[in-house]
Amino acid sequence: MYNINIMYNFTEAIDKSTCDKIKMLAEDKWITSGTIAGEENVRKNDVGWIEDQWVYDIIWPFVFKANDKSGWKYRIDSSENIQISRYKEGDFYSWHKDGKEEQENRIRKLSMTVLLNDDYEGGEFQFANYSEEKCNIHTPAPNKTGTVIVFPSDTEHRVTPVTKGIRYSLVAWFLGPPFI
Repeated sequence: MYNINIMYNFTEAIDKSTCDKIKMLAEDKWITSGTIAGEENVRKNDVGWIEDQWVYDIIWPFVFKANDKSGWKYRIDSSENIQISRYKEGDFYSWHKDGKEEQENRIRKLSMTVLLNDDYEGGEFQFANYSEEKCNIHTPAPNKTGTVIVFPSDTEHRVTPVTKGIRYSLVAWFLGPPFI
């Protein structure tokens, strides 16, 4: 586990066979994200949406532990549908934040990425951390299958272009009442 206030990392926490099962859940559900209005220059990858309860049962404990151990202690009471992302060679996701406008008196508070494979190159998950008018780019962990990364949804992050192979990840957002 690794904590730098902007994220909490559980290295290789989910076994490879479970990661492979999660990848297969999106097999017939891929949508190319670059076709979504306004995303042409922001991201290029495929996404699939899942709602399988057993996956939620696996990831929720990581959110609770990261929220507590990091000191964030946000009030979290629900989540959105889970997204599986597939990045082929040349695919990427530019700098962005996951925070969204309020929905039914709920906002995104914590985001999660689970690396579902590691047989690719490039595709690094990175954070931008600003201090004294300087942007520091931080890569939280080596690309290792089963690594879980939890971070506040308003933290700027990206996925660098994949240079070889295909990168798969699970992405989830955890909600709570608006901050006061």
